[in-house]
Amino acid sequence: MIDDFIKEITDQTGEVYRVKKCDEAAETLVNIAQEKQIIKLIASTDSVIRRIDLAGVAAKSGIEIRTAGDFKDRDAFKAYAFEHADAGITGVDYGVAESGTLCLVHDENQPRLVSLAPLYHIALLPMKHLVPTYEQAAAQIFSTNAALPSQVSFITGPSMTADIQATSFKGMHGPKHLIVILLGC
Repeated sequence: MIDDFIKEITDQTGEVYRVKKCDEAAETLVNIAQEKQIIKLIASTDSVIRRIDLAGVAAKSGIEIRTAGDFKDRDAFKAYAFEHADAGITGVDYGVAESGTLCLVHDENQPRLVSLAPLYHIALLPMKHLVPTYEQAAAQIFSTNAALPSQVSFITGPSMTADIQATSFKGMHGPKHLIVILLGC
């Protein structure tokens, strides 16, 4: 299942890094930021991202890391996400092996703009969140006793379109680059 997921992501021109522990994920994030010249990063505050020492990442890399809670209002957050952030980092609720798709369940800790507005989307996927099919991801999302989410995003590779004169173009409706950090054995 892991190999299928990696193959599908890379076939869609996404990048995949495998790490075993959260401190390795933080170090990988520092390396990615340096390699891609990421200076400003906006982060979700979901349960997966909270496992990473983002303050340590910022100190080691010199990048500015902000969250939605750092802004006085939604308009300021939106402006930063679209106009200033080089990358957004989110946790992933489910990874779908059959297609290399990331599934993000949005709430106040997982703002949709973090994964959609910046040029780079960096996604941290714990291996235990990997499922074989869409149906299994959907069943897990909608089988809880909690309230239904307001939004769910299914992301398969970087944003691509061929609407303009049938020429493929990346980044028209979302991030131009997708980087996945697989966390765990």
